[in-house]
Amino acid sequence: MKTPIKSSCSSTENKLSLLTKENSSLQTENSFLHNENNQLKEQLNWFTNQLFGKKSERIISDTNSEQLTFEGFENQQQKVEEETIAAHKRCKPNRTGSDKITLSPDLPVETTILDIPEKQKICCETGKPLVKVGEEVSFKLAHKPGSYYIKEIIRPKYALSEGGILTADLPNSIRPKCRAEASFLAEVLTKKFADHLPLYRISEIIKREGVGISRKLLSQWVVKLGVILKPLKDEMLKRILENGNIFVDETPVKFLEKESKLGYLWTICGGRSSDPPYRVYDFRENRKHNNILDLLKDYHGVMHSDAYGAYSKLAENKSITWCPCWAHVRRKFFEVESGDLLFRDWVLEEIQKLFKLEEGSWLLPEEERVKIREEKEEPIINELTRKIQDKLINGRVLPKSKLKKALGYYSSLIPYLKNYLKQPFARLDNNVAERAIRPIALGRKNWLFFGSSNGGKSGAVILSLVQTCRGLGINPREYLEDILRRFMEHNFKKIHELLPDQWLLNKK
Repeated sequence: MKTPIKSSCSSTENKLSLLTKENSSLQTENSFLHNENNQLKEQLNWFTNQLFGKKSERIISDTNSEQLTFEGFENQQQKVEEETIAAHKRCKPNRTGSDKITLSPDLPVETTILDIPEKQKICCETGKPLVKVGEEVSFKLAHKPGSYYIKEIIRPKYALSEGGILTADLPNSIRPKCRAEASFLAEVLTKKFADHLPLYRISEIIKREGVGISRKLLSQWVVKLGVILKPLKDEMLKRILENGNIFVDETPVKFLEKESKLGYLWTICGGRSSDPPYRVYDFRENRKHNNILDLLKDYHGVMHSDAYGAYSKLAENKSITWCPCWAHVRRKFFEVESGDLLFRDWVLEEIQKLFKLEEGSWLLPEEERVKIREEKEEPIINELTRKIQDKLINGRVLPKSKLKKALGYYSSLIPYLKNYLKQPFARLDNNVAERAIRPIALGRKNWLFFGSSNGGKSGAVILSLVQTCRGLGINPREYLEDILRRFMEHNFKKIHELLPDQWLLNKK
């Protein structure tokens, strides 16, 4: 009778063991599904926000905090006046004058006189002529379609007594045998690289004015002009690298080489002002690290960029002082949709304080800017670093969540995040390069791709000149027309005189 009892106890223990293992397995599975569900919810929230939510990363923070106030700091946000009305308040419109039409005094004026018929100039009661006592004058902004004309050049020929013919020399031209004059070529380049019109549309536009030029021929002109003007781009790049403060970014562009391929346009901006004027673009057929390492092989100054591996590789070699972009750090936390949202909000508010302090410090001399960074910004960064590292190590964060990625992204940049503090001309973000990349993103939605690798290289040259002109407030068509006429006869040792900023100074 004892044997069955032992058998029964053993059977119960086995069942209990199996149930324990099954429970443990179910808990593990439940934890996995719970984590996966949270990740999917976070992804869904992110995609929903991308489709229907706000795109701005602006964070509203307490700008009256003592930490953000110092002598010379001015809040740049416009104050909205309120008008008290019965039962509610209404914001008054802020009239800044930016919605008005401004007209250049050089605009031609065509006068049209609208007079009454001669019969009405006789008074019907007295029969005497009406006396003119003044005029009603009104102005309307008008437009005429772009005018194209043939520039006929006649050069009389004279017979020399000793034999031969003497004629005047033709005006200098960047392409003597080309049937298009500098003014027309400048117009095409401006439409293509400033207004982002693809060449087939330009061909259709000028065809409506009675001028037939194929897209293929326009493309050939653009590529050859880019090759000829390349020394100007090289001179700009040289000057950017010499100033010791650069902003770098890259963006994909398609090009045709038997089939569609993905290339990249790198942009390098440089200068010690708040918004450096030079914007140089360089086309490469891929995104390999060697591309940017080759461009910056002789550079040893300050570089602003995102955390792409090629840039961090330069920083590891200690050949540059790397200032990673805090706007990218902020964006990582801004995209967090689940987890410890209170911690995320705290991080965003602290980063916003840094941007507010920088906004005010750029209104002050360099010495005061460095002092403000040391006294007010460095403690904020130290506190951010301490709490983010603690959260990453001790906090319960899902391994594949966006919060985990944001914490890891910040931690990977800790050795470099304070580099900008000691350099008065360094910036907190890489927005200078981001702004230079934006026209490319807009352009490729229109022209879609470069026709070839050579087309990409020539396009990068002309983009460098056109976008630098736009940054300086120069009419790119006017600038291009002038240098296309002067380029071939200009002293190559003084090529810098044809750069957009120097051209503007000489024009004044």
